[in-house]
This record gives sequence, C-alpha cells and structure tokens, in this order.
Amino acid sequence: MSNTVTAGRPADARGHSTRRSAMIDSRRTAFVAGVFYIITFVSIPTLFLYGPAKKADFITSTGASTGVLLGCFLEVLVALAGIGTAVTLFPVVKRQNEGMALGFVASRTLEAAMIFTCVASLLSLLTLRHDLGTAGGADRAAMIVTGASHLATYNWAFTLGQSLMPGVNAILLGTLLYRSGLVPRVLPAIGLIGAPFHITAVVLTMLGAIDRVGSVALVAALPIAVWELSLGIYLVVKGFKPSPILTPAGPPVPPAVPKHEALPVA
Repeated sequence: MSNTVTAGRPADARGHSTRRSAMIDSRRTAFVAGVFYIITFVSIPTLFLYGPAKKADFITSTGASTGVLLGCFLEVLVALAGIGTAVTLFPVVKRQNEGMALGFVASRTLEAAMIFTCVASLLSLLTLRHDLGTAGGADRAAMIVTGASHLATYNWAFTLGQSLMPGVNAILLGTLLYRSGLVPRVLPAIGLIGAPFHITAVVLTMLGAIDRVGSVALVAALPIAVWELSLGIYLVVKGFKPSPILTPAGPPVPPAVPKHEALPVA
C-alpha cells in the first residue's frame, strides 16, 4: 500500500515559521530602539552639572571637576545611543523609504559628532584648568579668554547638534513612521508638528533674535522632547504595530495539489 502526501503543506509551514520569526525580530528591534531612545535622555542632569564650567572664571578657579566629568560621560552615552536608534531602526524603516531612512542615520550620526565636539571642548577646558589655570604666574586675563573660547565652541556645537538636529530627525523618522503605521500616528504627528517651530527657534537663536536657553527656545523644544520620549516608551512597552513593511517577502508558495491528485510516494 503506497503512502501519499499533499503538496503545499511544507511550504505553508515554512511560511508560518518565517512570519513568526519576522514578528520576533521586529519586536526585538522595537525594544532595542526604544531603550536607545530612553538612554538619550540621561544627559538632562548636565543642565546642572555643567553649571560651574559655564562661569567666566571657571578656568582659573579651584575645586573639584567631578560634576563636569560626569556630564561629559553622560553625553558620550547620549551620542552613542543616538546612533544606536538610527542603526537599529534602519533595517525596518528602509522598507518604507530607503533614502529617507539613510538620511535619518546620517542626521543622527552628525548629531553625535556635534555632541562629541561639545564634550571635547569641555574636556579641553578641564585640562587647561588643571595644568595652567591655577598655576603660579599664569596670565589670568588670557586664561579667561581661552576659557571663553572653549565655552563658545561648546555653545555653538550644542546649537548645531542637540538643538538643530533633533528637529531634522523628527521630520525624517516622523515621516517614515507616520506613513508606515508602525506606531500610533499621533506620536510622529507630535514630532512633525513640533519640528518646524523648533527649527525656527534654533534659526532665531543663531541670528541672535532669542536667547539660546530662553523661554521661547525651551517651549519650542518641548514637542520634540515629548515625541522622542513617548516613542521610546511605546517601542519598549508595545513594539511595532502590524504593518505591511513588516511582512517578509518570501519565495512564492506553489499551489496545493487537490487530494484526489495526491502524489504517490514510493
């Protein structure tokens, strides 16, 4: 008596296994990206940690520099986590628009480069303070001018990096997520609506029309902060929503053979 099998079942099983594997991978990707986004907020304490370094006579003063060093370490984490968000999301969002996804990676990398510039300027300031600032016979006026130069570098790198680039990031990633439906559309909408106001505020800051840390700049930056934090939390807790771009494009499945045409197996 010969045994028979119906064609199509192995392919269906493979297709189901592929879809399940894709779901697991997309959930892992969303979780990692969300964690990276949340890590980008660890630099908030630098608003206070950098306080002493922003004083005009910091380079010639005495005292511990632990707070500034800690702030620099936190900003290095932020820079690396920012790149991590883009690299992690790229394989997914490129299915929506590869050019825009690549632009998001580039903008995140540029933002990280500006953050490293900020850190380098402050570390250089600390080195001068330690080696020359408190040394006997040092020209106090010249040292203060040198310190002001390092602070100016920090301020402009911050403006171009951590102020301007988040608005660009919101436009790029917000568009990708809004069109793909990977997250509730209200989340990228916050970033897309807030980005023009934020970028306008940064431009006004560069032109000297408003204060870099004034109330207008802070209010304009609030939607971007809400967008990034809410996105990070959502990706960690919920992951991606079902979307066509998450469906793997596997090989075509051959049609099933009717039972009355089952193939004999020797």
